[in-house]
Amino acid sequence: MPDTVEPIPLAKGAHVVTMLPAMANRHGLIAGATGTGKTTTLRVLAENFSAIGVPVFLADIKGDLSGMAMAGGDNQKIIERAAEVGLPNLQPQGYPVAFWDAYGESGLPVRTTVSEMGPLLLARILDLSDIQTDVLTILFRIADDQGLLLLDLKDLQAMARYCGDHAKELKTRYGNISPASIGSIQRGLLALEQQGGDRLFGEPALNVEDFVKTDAAGRGVINILAADRLMQSPKVYATFLLWLLSELFEQFPEAGDVKKPKLVFFFDEAHLLFADTPKMLEEKIVQVVRLIRSKGIGVYFVTQNPLDLPDPVLGQLGNRVHHALRAFTPRDVKNVKGAAGTLRPNTAFDTAAVMTELKIGEVLISMLDEKGSPSVVERALIYPAHSRFAPLTPDERARIITSSPVRFAYSQMVDRESAYEILKKRADSVTPGTPMSPAPKPPVETRRPATRTSRKNAGDVLGSAATSAARSMGTQLGRALIRGVLGSLTGKR
Repeated sequence: MPDTVEPIPLAKGAHVVTMLPAMANRHGLIAGATGTGKTTTLRVLAENFSAIGVPVFLADIKGDLSGMAMAGGDNQKIIERAAEVGLPNLQPQGYPVAFWDAYGESGLPVRTTVSEMGPLLLARILDLSDIQTDVLTILFRIADDQGLLLLDLKDLQAMARYCGDHAKELKTRYGNISPASIGSIQRGLLALEQQGGDRLFGEPALNVEDFVKTDAAGRGVINILAADRLMQSPKVYATFLLWLLSELFEQFPEAGDVKKPKLVFFFDEAHLLFADTPKMLEEKIVQVVRLIRSKGIGVYFVTQNPLDLPDPVLGQLGNRVHHALRAFTPRDVKNVKGAAGTLRPNTAFDTAAVMTELKIGEVLISMLDEKGSPSVVERALIYPAHSRFAPLTPDERARIITSSPVRFAYSQMVDRESAYEILKKRADSVTPGTPMSPAPKPPVETRRPATRTSRKNAGDVLGSAATSAARSMGTQLGRALIRGVLGSLTGKR
């Protein structure tokens, strides 16, 4: 792969519209009504990033992106689009792909531990009130103080039972732990478990560095998360992707100015991220979006209307591709004008009027120039994709999953001693009515550096479990800090 990176051609209007790879980590937006071609634009961007050696992460909500692993050329509309934009000799090709699945069915398992997710994000998944969130935070604090690791759902369920049973003893130090709040937390955990959420938590936990891979030809791997089932619980989907984004922010070092991104993260159905989001969490999301570009990571939000996103987030999205918006009611007209107002105007046309006239695959596009300023919006046709539009067959997907170099690191779940086992032993060993004594605190360990070293040497499930253990053990301070900017008790590492 050459050291210099040429501009990426994305669309053709009065002239070819390109994206500068050095500006690709300044984030982006793909917006438009349902059925206007947003998924195709996402596919074209992902293919181009892969071609220049940039790994990609995206969620496959409808189950139609798996075909990116195979060469296209099987779609007449692609052939017609290629001729229309002046690419009559379009060469179909497939791209290196890795499949992931939070439920471990259509890809490699994506797991985290309860401790790493933290009370703030878990409260959103469980749909807890502010008071119930405070009680959940207390549960995490008590677990930290007593040296109890929270790895999977049964650990948190055991912790909730313990705190409910010993609420009077704990009240003086931690505050009131109401039975009603404990009951709400337990019901939420039970509902999450019944939905299959217990598969989201456990070990080996995901190492996000496994997203940053290239193939032998230097092309970036496109990491596809099977999200069709995950989307059945929209809040779980949005929170899970938010956790992934926060992990990337926490794990990646500062990169400064880069010639091309280290990773591009597509957040589809981005409006779900901000639906009924507490103000404190929204502020943390804005913080991550603002700062993560310094890590060399570009985040691209995909949504129907740019007004779905808060202004502080929208202001961070420099590269924009707008598909058609519909305007059937006065409210629709207002939304179209608002969306048009987020683009740098072109004196050659009325942006709001054109936005309602665009055909499928036609866009209003504005990219950042070499100075970081948005270009004047252009009306153009998105270039065609090179990969196959038809999804992979089950056998084709299985072959790719089986050949993954990190398959053995995640294939088998490990259930080691943690809060559930320790609390059960303590309960079995005491006389009824006798208060439990705190568990001994684990030895002090250096957490993150040890994680990176062990992962490099890990070649099997045991190595992965050791890596996950390194992220879950340590001092009381270490356990609180590991939760990251979005999951921690304090909001700091």
